[in-house]
Amino acid sequence: MPILSAIASATARALGFGLLTPGGGPYTIIQTFTSSTTWICPAGVTEVEYLVVAGGGGGGTNHGGGAGAGGFRTGTGLAVSEGVAYTVTIGAGGSASPGIQGSDSSFSTITSTGGGYGANNVTTGTESGGNGGSGGGTRGPTAGSGNTPSVSPSQGNSGGTSGGGAGDGAGGGGGASATGSNGGTGFGGNGGDGSASSISGSSTTYAGGGGGGSNAGTAGTGGAGGGGSGNSSGAGFAGTANTGGGGGGGSAGSAPGGAGGSGIVIIK
Repeated sequence: MPILSAIASATARALGFGLLTPGGGPYTIIQTFTSSTTWICPAGVTEVEYLVVAGGGGGGTNHGGGAGAGGFRTGTGLAVSEGVAYTVTIGAGGSASPGIQGSDSSFSTITSTGGGYGANNVTTGTESGGNGGSGGGTRGPTAGSGNTPSVSPSQGNSGGTSGGGAGDGAGGGGGASATGSNGGTGFGGNGGDGSASSISGSSTTYAGGGGGGSNAGTAGTGGAGGGGSGNSSGAGFAGTANTGGGGGGGSAGSAPGGAGGSGIVIIK
C-alpha cells in the first residue's frame, strides 16, 4: 500500500470510519450510527449515499394490531459541505401497552417518520391503527396509513385490518416493501416485509412490520427486516433494535404488544 494511502487508512480508522478496498481510486468511507450524534463532513467529501430508518411503532394490546415499521428512505447524491456539522438523529422504537408511534430518524435534510402504532382492541375492535412511515394494523376496519407524510419514493406501506369478530385476530403492520396482511377467524395477519439495502457492504433487510395478535389459533409473524411477531397466548414480541421493525400485537386478555425496534442511519 502506498505511504499516503496507508496514512489515510490509519487516520480514517482512528476516526471510526469503515473503509472498503481502494481499488486504485479514492477510499469509500462508510459510517453507521445507532445513537444520535453530530457528524462533521470530512475534507474532500461533497455528497453521500444514505440510509435513514426510523423507529418502529409499538404493538397493540388485547387482540392488538401489529405495528408499522419505521420509515425507510435511501438514496444517493445528497450534497454535503466540508467541515459542516450535520445532526444525526436515531429514532427510538415506540413503547407498547398501549402502542405508541415510533420516533423519527434524520440526517441532514432527510427525515424518516416513525412507524404507526398497532391498534388496541379495547372492547369493540374499532380502534384505528396509527399512521406513520408504515401504518399499524387493527382488529377493526381502519388500518393505519403508510408513507405519512408522503415522500417519493414511498417510505412505507399501510397496515392490515380484520373483521373485528370475537374470534378474529388483528391485522399486521405495514413494512417498507409490503402492506401488512389482514387477520381473520383464528389467525392474526402477518407484518409486511421490509426492504434490503447493501449500503453497509452486505445486503441487510430493514423496516419489517409487526405481526397481528390473536385470541387463539395462530398469531401473525413479523415481516422480514426486524418485525416482531404477534402472540396468541401472551405479550407480542418486540421489533429488532436498529432495524426499525414494528412490534407484534398481544393476545386476548389485556396482553400487551411488543415495543418497536430502534432506527439506524448509515452514510457512505
